[in-house]
Amino acid sequence: MWTLARSRGRQRRLEWSLLAIVLLTLVAWLSPPASLGRMNHLVQDAGLRLLSRPAHPDIVIVAIDDRSIATIGRWPWRRALHAELVSRISAQAPRAIGMDVLFSEEDQDYPEDDALLADAVARSGRVVLPMLRRGHGPAASQAELPWPPLAEAAARLGHVHVDPDTDGVVRSFYLAEGPGAASWPHFSTALYCVGQPEAPGCALPATPPAAASTGAWQRQDRTLIAYAGGPGHFATYSYIDVLRGQVPADAFRGKYVLVGAAASGLGDMFATPVSQQSRLMPGVEVVAHVLDSRLSGVGIRPAGPVANTLFNLVPVACALLALLLAGPFVALLTSALLAVGTLLLGVALPWWLGVHVAPAAALVGLVLAYPLWSWRRLSAAAQFLRQEMERLQRDGLSLRLAGSAGDGGDFLEKRINAVERASRQLRDLHHFVSESLQQLPSPTIVCDPEGRILLTNMAARRHVGGDAALPLQGQSVADLLHDLVHTRTGQTLVTAESLRRGDMPEQSEGHDARGRSLLVQCKRFTDLAKAGWLITLVDLTEMRHAQQQRDQAMNFISHDIRAPNASILTLLEMQRAYPGRMADEEMLRRIERYARTSLGMAENFVHLASAQSQEYRMAPLDLVAMLAETVDDTWALARDGGVDVLITTTPDTAPTLGDRSLLGRALTNVLHNAIKFSPAGSAVQCAITPRGTRWVVSVRDQGPGIAPQMQGQLFAPFQRLHDRSHPAVSGVGLGLALVHTVVQRHGGTLEVDSDVGRGAEFRLVLAGLAESPATD
Repeated sequence: MWTLARSRGRQRRLEWSLLAIVLLTLVAWLSPPASLGRMNHLVQDAGLRLLSRPAHPDIVIVAIDDRSIATIGRWPWRRALHAELVSRISAQAPRAIGMDVLFSEEDQDYPEDDALLADAVARSGRVVLPMLRRGHGPAASQAELPWPPLAEAAARLGHVHVDPDTDGVVRSFYLAEGPGAASWPHFSTALYCVGQPEAPGCALPATPPAAASTGAWQRQDRTLIAYAGGPGHFATYSYIDVLRGQVPADAFRGKYVLVGAAASGLGDMFATPVSQQSRLMPGVEVVAHVLDSRLSGVGIRPAGPVANTLFNLVPVACALLALLLAGPFVALLTSALLAVGTLLLGVALPWWLGVHVAPAAALVGLVLAYPLWSWRRLSAAAQFLRQEMERLQRDGLSLRLAGSAGDGGDFLEKRINAVERASRQLRDLHHFVSESLQQLPSPTIVCDPEGRILLTNMAARRHVGGDAALPLQGQSVADLLHDLVHTRTGQTLVTAESLRRGDMPEQSEGHDARGRSLLVQCKRFTDLAKAGWLITLVDLTEMRHAQQQRDQAMNFISHDIRAPNASILTLLEMQRAYPGRMADEEMLRRIERYARTSLGMAENFVHLASAQSQEYRMAPLDLVAMLAETVDDTWALARDGGVDVLITTTPDTAPTLGDRSLLGRALTNVLHNAIKFSPAGSAVQCAITPRGTRWVVSVRDQGPGIAPQMQGQLFAPFQRLHDRSHPAVSGVGLGLALVHTVVQRHGGTLEVDSDVGRGAEFRLVLAGLAESPATD
């Protein structure tokens, strides 16, 4: 059985390893952003929307809009108008002016306008003009620059290209583009450098790129656009309003001014991630957003291939580990949380760290992991059920593998029905064995080799002091019996180590913390599944107690009672051998004393035996009257010892239910002890006080006291704690044993408050009449 379990475990780990290799390889292969572009774009667009922010106040757009077209006329306009626009804007001292209008050829109709525009651009000294790529595809391309006089007059040139994704949405651009070795910065970079020429990377090249440079078009430093908002996000003035002077006097002062087409059908219009209701964004606004991200210090960079691949592999690997180590629900919950976390992290990283990742591969892996693993486990479960049914049939259990005529559903459900029938039969067998075990009178425990309890009977549950209805399964038998130690050596009898080693003795005797003597019988068993232990506890407490009482009685008879009788015989023999040496009166007095001592011992022994075994005759009585009678009975003993016996506090009556004779004997023994150990001239104080529904009868003396460590021996028979300190006080140590027995059998308790040198107080706590116990 263990071999089969290990084989299934190896098969499970092998299947998991194969699934992990295949799934992680698939995720790594799909990790590049272009592999699952549409899914990655959805996540990227959501992250870009988190970067929405107010427009930078230093960016202004002059729009060639529909109103300007309607007022000025059909496009293209005369370049003299552009010259006037540049002059009016330059008059307000802007940081830079970006003319997003291509002037690639000379104006054949109005050549003087070219001179006006070139002059205005040159006088401004802050104008940036665009350049474009001529020709597309893998063939060589050439840069299309502004008309040479305008290019020379411009402060800088920059490309205005963007990089639309496969879905046509503009999300990125390249910081530099050009044919072959020639490279121009992006239009926004050129504007920024005109406004802040000292900024890093803004130094003019020693040799400007040649207009005629050709070759493969090179693009460098792809960068994602951190859009600040949707179309119309920036402060915008109409072209015609600027020409008419209908703008504030400081509208362009110290600002970056972008001039470009925004009219319908004029210029480039792009779909962007932040476009609302399918609105397109003019190219000049796209440039404004790029410039805004640079001025605001907000940028997004694509994660490197290695980082992106790790980002996708880690959550899938965690999900696979959860599938291997956790249960189905926890694994499903973990996979779902990892998917949500991966998605949220993919959305938040652009805003948090300025890094864009492509999480689609991880999401695909997380979606596939749980179903694939569940399919494999379901197949393994179906195969296991079939094998178990065949094994149970071989072991003689009556089963129908194909299911009965009433079984419905697919093959797995039929297998489950068959297992259910087998489980029912096994449960019935287990119930029979368990019920048989419950009827055993001795505590019986069945545990596995590690000491974990598998089965117990009611006697075992009662033995440990718990509720007989509460099971002990799963607990450690070593922990349950930790206080059971060997009678002679004091070592723990049942330990987890000895159970695992299999060297538990078949029989051993010990006692527990509750003072019970127990015979521990251990029998090891082995079946096809595993080994275990059958532990039975036989309570020897009563037998050992009877043996102890027998030994005490034999000791009492052989020593204590023999001693005074032997003394009498010695006196008689001495009188015969040496007549006249001792006066007859003295000899008779001694014989009388020894006889009375022997008789007293016998009476005490009989009284104790009666208190322990006889049936009590319970009747209502008054403890106040009983205390007064007892004090009167001890008057002669107190007078001879020079001790006063006082009753200090009592109620009018203290009714209780008890055996008058035995309670009187117990109270007399306590008073006798107090008087015998009190010095002459002292007083013994007696009192009765209520404690809730109980009565407390207390007797305090002024004797030598009892050390706390010796008080546990007070009530054991034949214990004399003051043999050395008070050898003259006679007794055999049965008086307090009788008191303890009588009080306990009345359902009360006996308390002692004492210490060396400060006397002792004995308190008999007895039930009031309403709480008194029934006769036993």
